[in-house]
Amino acid sequence: MILRQLLALPSWAGPVRVCSGESGLDRPLKTVKAALDASGTPAPGELVAVLRPLGSDWQIDALLRRCADARAAGVLLPGAEPLAASRLLAERLSVPLLVTSADPLDLLVDARLALAAPDLDRADAVLAAHRALGERLRPPEEIVTVLRRLLDAPVAVLDDRGEVLAGELAEAARVRVHEPVPQRVALADGVLLAHPAVLPQPAVWLAAELTGAKAPRADVVAATLAVAAGAVQRWLLAHRLELERDARSRSALLGDLLRQDTEPGADLRRRAADAGWRLGGWHVGLRIGVPADVDTVSRTQEVVRALRAESIDAVTVEHGEGWTGWVTFEQEPTAERVRALSARLRAVHHSLRRTLDAHLGVGRPHADGLTATVAEATDAARLAAARPETGHFLHVDQLGMAQLLLEWTRTDTFEPAARALLAPLVSVPGDLIRTLAAYLDVESSLAETATVLGIHRNTVAARISRIEQLLQVDLSRPDERLALHLAARAVILARSAE
Repeated sequence: MILRQLLALPSWAGPVRVCSGESGLDRPLKTVKAALDASGTPAPGELVAVLRPLGSDWQIDALLRRCADARAAGVLLPGAEPLAASRLLAERLSVPLLVTSADPLDLLVDARLALAAPDLDRADAVLAAHRALGERLRPPEEIVTVLRRLLDAPVAVLDDRGEVLAGELAEAARVRVHEPVPQRVALADGVLLAHPAVLPQPAVWLAAELTGAKAPRADVVAATLAVAAGAVQRWLLAHRLELERDARSRSALLGDLLRQDTEPGADLRRRAADAGWRLGGWHVGLRIGVPADVDTVSRTQEVVRALRAESIDAVTVEHGEGWTGWVTFEQEPTAERVRALSARLRAVHHSLRRTLDAHLGVGRPHADGLTATVAEATDAARLAAARPETGHFLHVDQLGMAQLLLEWTRTDTFEPAARALLAPLVSVPGDLIRTLAAYLDVESSLAETATVLGIHRNTVAARISRIEQLLQVDLSRPDERLALHLAARAVILARSAE
């Protein structure tokens, strides 16, 4: 043990202060010896604990010099801080000079126990955590409060993205949330500890920051976090059961609503009202599809956050392999409002595409009924899943035009003509044909094209300018846009079939 570790003990951390000689805190500590005065000769690695105030400062200076000559661990004095001259001497000799307001004998007992049994502090901390947390289910906020009191250090519960769910932590971003193992990260003035709650993947992390004199207790705190992770895990299991129960209830209610051929009855309307769903008004359906291995129950909040980030107030229900939802308007939305909603949903999809590999379909506005708009959104999403040229996003209005264009291009003579028309774009870097198709799909919007392709809008502008130069066309002219739209669709369709 070193003196710095002794100062991290709870019984020492409060009443003991280092007033000088901090550079010697990493000296080996072998024993703590009580002394009535400054006359004794210390042994190597010994911390001299003076039991009563010394009569004069020259006695302190003499004791400091004997400690330096013997390579002792330091001096602990009761009462007030010594004069500046003694503090300067301790600093020059690199002999830690400690002062305490507590009874030195009590401190000596705790120190000798820690020296004689290094695991005792850890065992005490683990037992204290076990007793404090008990068997009762506790939410993350309570667990953090208990640990913060026991460890006297910042503690937080983090989600699987490293964001704080409860508590506070300055260095939370340094937890490697994709590595499901206990972690110890060195900080500038201490250490960051993190322990996963595995179910079977790490869904939640417990983390604590130890700085200054608390850093040497890292082993003790790591063991305490491991115990507390069990309490987090119990809460996660109970919370998961609650989420699954709610998800089944919402999914069943949605199924009942979508099966209605007539106006919903009073019981169904009451259930919808209890769930906070509005059945009146104009609804725009949306369908978010994901691969079969995505856990929709645990990822629902991620979808909700993505929608809220774009200021979209939507009902979202776990439904099959993905989520079904809708946005409700008081009155029939204008075409401009529908286009604005579609643009914001495209931004939501761009966010979810990165983390969930999602595809998204959007229905038309329908009054006082979900079945029609949800069915349209579901069809659009199913087709969007197989259409990388649209960014795996389709609004049902775009789908109708897309189907019409494809019918026009399904002839034996059109495809060769389309390839010849777009031939100047083939050998140019940047996949200009896909850029052209995406640009025309979104009505020549540079911003939406950039979102679909995942590139900067300036890059899109440069590519469109290059396309106009290579093809010698003006994309502001409707007839040229239509011809190129047809040609680009035909070439892309032929590529996907090859």
